[in-house]
Amino acid sequence: MSKQPEFQTSLTRRHVLAVTAAAAAAAGLGLGLAAQPAVAVEQAKLMADTGLPELAIGPADAKVTVVEYASMTCPHCARFHNDIYPQIKEKYIDSGKVRFIFREFPLDNLAAAASMLARCSGEGKTLPMISVLFSKMEDWAFVRDKPVPALFEIAKQAGFTKESFETCLKDQPLLDKILAQRKKASEEFGVTSTPTFFINGEKLDGGPTLEALSKAIDPLLAEG
Repeated sequence: MSKQPEFQTSLTRRHVLAVTAAAAAAAGLGLGLAAQPAVAVEQAKLMADTGLPELAIGPADAKVTVVEYASMTCPHCARFHNDIYPQIKEKYIDSGKVRFIFREFPLDNLAAAASMLARCSGEGKTLPMISVLFSKMEDWAFVRDKPVPALFEIAKQAGFTKESFETCLKDQPLLDKILAQRKKASEEFGVTSTPTFFINGEKLDGGPTLEALSKAIDPLLAEG
């Protein structure tokens, strides 16, 4: 899992536009850390309004709700979304058993910029944009000299122009909401690394494997 570094919570639009390779490289730190202990969070608090449109797939009345906190520059998050999430979707989400919610928890400036672009891509396009960014992480997140131009090349495929790209990264209110969501997750829910999962309010104990998630989800589906 990628651990939360010291992160400047007072980011400004200038900081986001000036994303550097150091920020991208920071996402690779903290790999192979021990799993955090399981923690229960009151479901009502976890599901309270975050100030951002919820990025969710699956029925709202599903018996099980999975909430993931992830950073767009986290290799473990990319591995989950590229390899494990399609299996979770097929097994649980497509059948209406599980509602899956994605929440941003940027570990560095570049992750914050990518999250903003995904949000700016338009209604119904945010989750697909997130999937593309994770699948192409090597093409933009770890480009050492100029990560922002590399990110723009991918954004263009989602319909961004140079103007709309820069306008999005100057959207201070959007950035503030993403950072507020991150702060709440850290301070109230004990999120310290990415990806972190909550299954009906219970923090997943162990790595985000299909087996671990199934072990947490299946008993809840069998209840009542």
